[in-house]
Amino acid sequence: MCGRYVLWTPEEELTAIFGTDFRIGEVTPTYNAAPSQQLPIVFERYEEEPGRVLRRMQTHQWGLVPSWARDASRPMINARAESLVDKPSFKAAARRRRCLVPANGYYEWQVGAGGKQPWFLSAGEGDQVMGFAGIYEAWQGPRDQWLLTFAIITRSAPDAVGHIHDRSPVLVPPSMWSEWLDPETETDTEVRHLLDAIASPVLVPRKVGNAVGNVRNNDPSLIEEVD
Repeated sequence: MCGRYVLWTPEEELTAIFGTDFRIGEVTPTYNAAPSQQLPIVFERYEEEPGRVLRRMQTHQWGLVPSWARDASRPMINARAESLVDKPSFKAAARRRRCLVPANGYYEWQVGAGGKQPWFLSAGEGDQVMGFAGIYEAWQGPRDQWLLTFAIITRSAPDAVGHIHDRSPVLVPPSMWSEWLDPETETDTEVRHLLDAIASPVLVPRKVGNAVGNVRNNDPSLIEEVD
């Protein structure tokens, strides 16, 4: 699973990298993004003004709550790619509300005899921003308040990092960002085809200190490699 990640690329650069037409909500750099926090996602939707599909960046709460849920007490931070279009909690969003989750890397914990060892995984030198595959939802509460949420899609980890954890986020290559976000792609077959077409990336892991375990710790030193 993916339960913590990092995003420090400034919002102006994110806007250029992801080609967004506008953004809603403040994008704050974080070295320890955790569930329940407000974090940016990128998605496309039809806007009545100017009457076409626009790409937006907007902050949502990490932890998806299906639109039909009775309450928001059981948010889901990850969605398995293998059952994405079949599971009731995810299938509607998979068809109509796909997104990209910008990240410079993510943390995973390797379980060993000495306890849990955290690792930071990224695209390598420079930790360039990536786009995790995600889905998003809008849940209406009992007092008509709206809660906007998202989940990160995961699948079996590539062999090179599978010894750290057996799951990893689905990383959408930039060449497929438009296909993944296209709101006209809305059948189960099309979504499965998209997921199957996303190749496993080459991730570079580095061992980091245990300070990342404290969600209140948000410092660049968290991603520094340790012996």
